[in-house]
Amino acid sequence: MRNMVDTIDKLEKYINVTDEEREAIKTTSARWGTTPYFASLMGRDNADDPIRKQVVPSKKEQENFYGIENYLIHKENRSGEENRPDSIARQYRDRIAFTVVNICGNYCRHCFRKELVVDESLELRLDVDEGLDWIREHTELRDILVTGGDPLLLPDEQIEYIIRKLREIPHIEMIRFGSRLPIVLPHRITKGLQKVLGGYHRVPIWLNTQCNHPNEITERTAEAVWDLLTCGVNVGNQAVLMKGINDDVETFRELHQKLLAIRIRPYYVFYLEPAPGIDHFRTPVEKGAELIRDALRGHTSGLAQPMYVVATNIGKIPLMPDYYIQEKNEQEYVLKNYKGETTTLPNIPE
Repeated sequence: MRNMVDTIDKLEKYINVTDEEREAIKTTSARWGTTPYFASLMGRDNADDPIRKQVVPSKKEQENFYGIENYLIHKENRSGEENRPDSIARQYRDRIAFTVVNICGNYCRHCFRKELVVDESLELRLDVDEGLDWIREHTELRDILVTGGDPLLLPDEQIEYIIRKLREIPHIEMIRFGSRLPIVLPHRITKGLQKVLGGYHRVPIWLNTQCNHPNEITERTAEAVWDLLTCGVNVGNQAVLMKGINDDVETFRELHQKLLAIRIRPYYVFYLEPAPGIDHFRTPVEKGAELIRDALRGHTSGLAQPMYVVATNIGKIPLMPDYYIQEKNEQEYVLKNYKGETTTLPNIPE
């Protein structure tokens, strides 16, 4: 993190910066940058490299047709109702997102929280103890997502404090971390962090990361995931569907197969949210369901098949049409498999 690649001079050690990229960097007022490790995975001479496009600012970020200004306030209902602290975002009765930091190891150009993390136009008071007190008072909560920014960038002692305090609350049954560090900075999964996260406890820890392209998966990431698993932390993936990065059949299939090969379970594929300045990454809404049907269903293990959803201001909504029930009558269903072959199933009355 001390060697963050966040200037043109540093970036030129890894890629041949184009004039367009140079101009976008010079004119942006937003945070940008990545770790030396993740920068080393970018294509030096390929401006369309899928990792590079997630890292290097683009002038297209200044275009905004579909994005909603103040999107994070709109989506996460940060209106101060229920006297909620700034660190708490809530859409469900029994679980909340607990934001504990607003810095990242990679400032993703497609970030739906860009107003908080990348643009820094939304200033929130991220008081951990205030958030813990609020969680303690709300006995209906059972599941806490610790998020950011990237919470694993906190020192081990602070992470241990958050986990310990949450586990002291009787009604908390599960702790989840959202972190991209296993992908952009796998070196963070140190022995010290494993000690903080590890050990048997009635309140388990889950971690969901974000990997969007097979080129992001390396042996170093595989080792980090193994270290997490061996200390009792299950690892899932929440990919983001993006135009020109993972919206073709071959890439989509390879991504999900490689995730399983290093013991990361595909969990979600997210349709891009209407955050401002990310229109150039948008695909048609149907694209994710088509990719799951054409790239994964019948072509690889069911373990590799994520849920395709969009996160909205009223919660996550599945975007999977039923391609497989072709017909229904009083006697039977007609079902079609991935090859186009059909069979029947009795229609059982209620």
